[in-house]
Amino acid sequence: MFLVIFLCMCSWSLEGVFGSESVMEGDSVLLSVNITETQRRDGIMWTYGPHTIPLAKLNAENNKTYNGPDGRFRDRLKLSESGSLIITDVRIKHSGLYYIYTTSQETPLKIFNITVYTHLPVPIISRVSSQISSSSSSSSDCCVLCSVMNVTRVSLSWYNGSRVHSSISVSDLNIRLSLPLEVEYQDTNTYRCVVNNPITNHTQHLHVTQLCHTCSEFSCCCGFTEAVIRLVVSALTQKIRSTVTMVRDPAAPERGII
Repeated sequence: MFLVIFLCMCSWSLEGVFGSESVMEGDSVLLSVNITETQRRDGIMWTYGPHTIPLAKLNAENNKTYNGPDGRFRDRLKLSESGSLIITDVRIKHSGLYYIYTTSQETPLKIFNITVYTHLPVPIISRVSSQISSSSSSSSDCCVLCSVMNVTRVSLSWYNGSRVHSSISVSDLNIRLSLPLEVEYQDTNTYRCVVNNPITNHTQHLHVTQLCHTCSEFSCCCGFTEAVIRLVVSALTQKIRSTVTMVRDPAAPERGII
């Protein structure tokens, strides 16, 4: 019983000092606090990351902000009179933990976990050649690929109606993410590909009849005829070149005759 009560008290205590924010690149984020006059007289300090990089300092006389050792916070920090920190035009590199301390205590007053997400591209759906689709595919299947470029911390999913058909997630920086789907040429289901993060999403619908159309009799015949014509033209060209090389210029002097 005592253990349960102790755990509950610890959870409540951590919840009071910990904050979490998710923002998009280019947005501003407010790390809101409301310091007391006593804390102001003591002085407060904002830091970033596990190495406690100084970001801002506020006391009774003045306040000051810093750029960070690599300059990533240059012209991005604003400190309010209440002690709140505003970070403008945030980027992926600004994700991480932010701490606020008083100069008289080593324990932070509050910790913020900031996660910055990039703007999402619209997924691109393309048909995959039957030569590189799975070996289990039949002649009545069409393999398509949904892809997004330069993404970070996203999920890519195929939906069949409102049901998730397949999904993949990634946390790496700026990679290409692709997810295949096999459908039948006559499939009448509604498929859509969705890329999303905790803040936003983009959707691309699959039109099976347009992307997975089969080769019509006319287009296949035209393709075959064009191939035959190319072969004939190539053969004639080679023959003409051979004939030209065998004809000697009459004006050229004969060699090898004394």
